[in-house]
Amino acid sequence: MSKWTEIAIQCLRDEAQALLDLIPGIGDNLDRAVEIILTCKGKVIVTGVGKSGQIGAKIAATFSSTGTPSFFVNPLDVFHGDLGVITTADVVLAISNSGQTDELLRFVPYLKRHAIPIISITGNASSLLARNSAAHLCAAVSHEACPLGLAPTSSTTATLALGDALACALIEARQFKEADFAQFHPGGSLGRRLLTKAQDVMHRDNLPLIAADTPLADTLIHMSEGRLGLCVIVEQGRVVGIITDGDLRRALQANHDGFFTLKAADIMSPNPKTVSPDMRIADVEDILNTNKIHAVIVADADNHVLGIVDSFSTLV
Repeated sequence: MSKWTEIAIQCLRDEAQALLDLIPGIGDNLDRAVEIILTCKGKVIVTGVGKSGQIGAKIAATFSSTGTPSFFVNPLDVFHGDLGVITTADVVLAISNSGQTDELLRFVPYLKRHAIPIISITGNASSLLARNSAAHLCAAVSHEACPLGLAPTSSTTATLALGDALACALIEARQFKEADFAQFHPGGSLGRRLLTKAQDVMHRDNLPLIAADTPLADTLIHMSEGRLGLCVIVEQGRVVGIITDGDLRRALQANHDGFFTLKAADIMSPNPKTVSPDMRIADVEDILNTNKIHAVIVADADNHVLGIVDSFSTLV
């Protein structure tokens, strides 16, 4: 193992230990912070300088994407007009490792005068910022992971983790669900999978539907024309069975000369998997994977065939 690898591993160990050391301090203050944010009628304004500001911008983005309206404000800009974005309905999450950052402390009196709650994350529970906060989350670390002990490493990791911990607590408190998350991420693959329904992607034209008494020779033709690797057996439009290309191959191997005397009913699998047209495509994908099948039938409440969703349809 090289010297560089050893240093990198030690960095990871130090930062991991720094996170574990935060656990005993999690308690009443985090609960208070959650309660303050839940009762907030406005937004969570996150602020911080330098590395703390960069961490704060990420925390604000996490809050916003998980149901807590939030944005980041640079405290250096607050004194040049941006103070107007903070209203009495808001909460301020102030981040400073020392808790003594002058740019933050300069507008604390304004926040207190207007009864705007302050939640702080600092590495010093005795700092001015911590003492003037309605809730304080302590991100103190024993040392930085940097070999020089100078660059913010363990401290920024601890701050980011506390922000994530607060966001996770709020997700649970708000009963935030996957579908809610998708609404804030409509452009991503997760959003598409969670918002897209079976009816949006199902094959609905020239479906390979056959009767139970269809000879296997004709079944093979219908399957080839349908190009879905299956045929659905129906009676009066209702699903009664399914035949896949694998079923046909196995029937041919087992029957040889008698293959063409068989009917669809002789080899079909009865009561195949069906889904409703309103089922999310993410849930359809779970059914395909769990049952190790490549397609599922979309049917209405009376089991009439509406379409077919295959594994390629789920790649939305």
